Amino acid sequence: MLVNHPFRNPIQFKNRMSSQDFVGRWKLVESENFEEYMKEVGVGLITRKAAANLKPTLEIKVEGDVWHSNQYSTFKNTTLSFKLGEEFDETTPDGRTFKSLIVFENGKFTHTQKKIKDSDHDSHIVRWIENGKLITTLQSGNVTARRVYVRE
Repeated sequence: MLVNHPFRNPIQFKNRMSSQDFVGRWKLVESENFEEYMKEVGVGLITRKAAANLKPTLEIKVEGDVWHSNQYSTFKNTTLSFKLGEEFDETTPDGRTFKSLIVFENGKFTHTQKKIKDSDHDSHIVRWIENGKLITTLQSGNVTARRVYVRE
C-alpha cells in the first residue's frame, strides 16, 4: 500500500514554500493599520508619523545559518541578523529592546518579540508569500497591521 506523502505529488511539492523563497529585495506597496500598531507598541508620535508614510525596501538574505533582514528607507536604514530557532536580543528601529525568536514553519516566518521592560508590549509578526507577494502581519494586544511587499 502506498503512503500518501506530500513529496509524491509534484503539485503539492511545488506549492510548498521554502525559506529560500523569501531571499531578495521587496518593496512595500500596501500598508493597513500600521500607525495604529506602532501606537499600540509604544512608538513615539513623531517617529510613528514619519514611519507610517514610508515605502521601505526590505532585503532578505542568508549567509550560512545567519539571516539578515535589511530595511532601507529615506528615514532610516536598519539590519536585523538572527539564526532561526535561537533566541536573540533585538533592538527595534525606535530603540525598544526585546527577547526575540524567529522560526520558519509551514512556509511562514514567525517572529515573536517578548518585552524586557514593563512599559513595552509583546508582538507577534508573521511573514509569508501569497500570489508572489510578501505579506506581513504585525500583532500586539488587540491591534493587527498588514503590510504587502512586491519583488523589486
